[in-house]
Amino acid sequence: MNAQRRAELIAIYRDGLLEGTLPFWLPRCVDEEHGGFMIARDRDGSLLDTDKGMWQQCRFTWLLATLYNTVEPREEWLAGARHGLEFIEQHGFVPGEVGRMWFHVTREGAPIRKRRYFFTETFGAIAYAACAKATGEARLADRAREIYATARAGFAAGVDPKFAATRPAKGMGVPMISLATAQELRTCLGDDSFDADIDACIEEIQRDFVKPELECVMETVGPNGEVLDHFDGRLLNPGHAIEGAWFILNEARHRGNDPALTELGCSMLDWMWARGWDEKHGGIFYFRDVHGKPVQEYWHDMKFWWPHNETILATLLAHLMTGDARYEAMHRQVHDWAYAHFPDAEHGEWYGYLHRDGRVSVPLKGNLWKGPFHLPRMQLLAWQWLKEIDPKK
Repeated sequence: MNAQRRAELIAIYRDGLLEGTLPFWLPRCVDEEHGGFMIARDRDGSLLDTDKGMWQQCRFTWLLATLYNTVEPREEWLAGARHGLEFIEQHGFVPGEVGRMWFHVTREGAPIRKRRYFFTETFGAIAYAACAKATGEARLADRAREIYATARAGFAAGVDPKFAATRPAKGMGVPMISLATAQELRTCLGDDSFDADIDACIEEIQRDFVKPELECVMETVGPNGEVLDHFDGRLLNPGHAIEGAWFILNEARHRGNDPALTELGCSMLDWMWARGWDEKHGGIFYFRDVHGKPVQEYWHDMKFWWPHNETILATLLAHLMTGDARYEAMHRQVHDWAYAHFPDAEHGEWYGYLHRDGRVSVPLKGNLWKGPFHLPRMQLLAWQWLKEIDPKK
């Protein structure tokens, strides 16, 4: 990547974050009356629903604290993070269940739903960890560890079954989100004891979900990594696997460009790019079948925002770490397609859901699933990596 291209991309990601994405959400999403953030927004930022998803409360709190920690100590970012954390502390936790969190609450914080899984808790852990680093408050660091331990124990024990025991299976989401959470806690808390969990997560992903013989990364497998020949078992989620690829590449970078981890992350990226890129219309498919058979999910060929955020990051990091021009070309390809279709030039932020050919399916900017996380994280990390990593070294 030449210096001109690097400078252009730094400006796109930095300015997109600071002048586009953040101003869409701040201050309009801050609920001054009841606390927390109201994320369900239409294209122009108008409010669609006052309910609050804990994923978004936690992830936006993490983002604001992380901006304070890594970009500059702006008081507005710290104030926003404190505001979010206060709502999480008051309304996010299930009484009588240590570290367990609600998934969906009313504007005032009354509980609506708790999911069987522990993903909300992982986002809670990183919110507390980032705020602990920003404020220096030891109790927040302790709380981050406690919530993380709850999630890890919950994942290990298993959740209340949704299906009968006829066909046991497990998903890659568990070791993948555990890996990312442990990495974040290690960074924010300065605690290398999380390395053991990181190693265990990567080992499980490589052992059970990465299939060199099929040149793919499975989303769901049997308890011992078996490939399951039915709709759910054959399902591939290219964006999810590519997100996992950059988590592993980032760990390789943390360990001095560890060659084995670099090879693993690049292989995951290569295989799932080949599976996921739409050669006809461009962009990343949402779902594919490992054997090329029809997929039952009707949104399988839609283009969602977040797989493109994650693929931009994975291809960029692969290029910056290896210097391989092939990854630079892949990055340009996904970057150019995404920036031609997702950004809303009039109102800011990105559309979340496109038809296969890139037409907007629904214009909203926020809901229980989409909010200020994948896009601003991409913009922040891409900006930082382009400044910090020299592939010539």
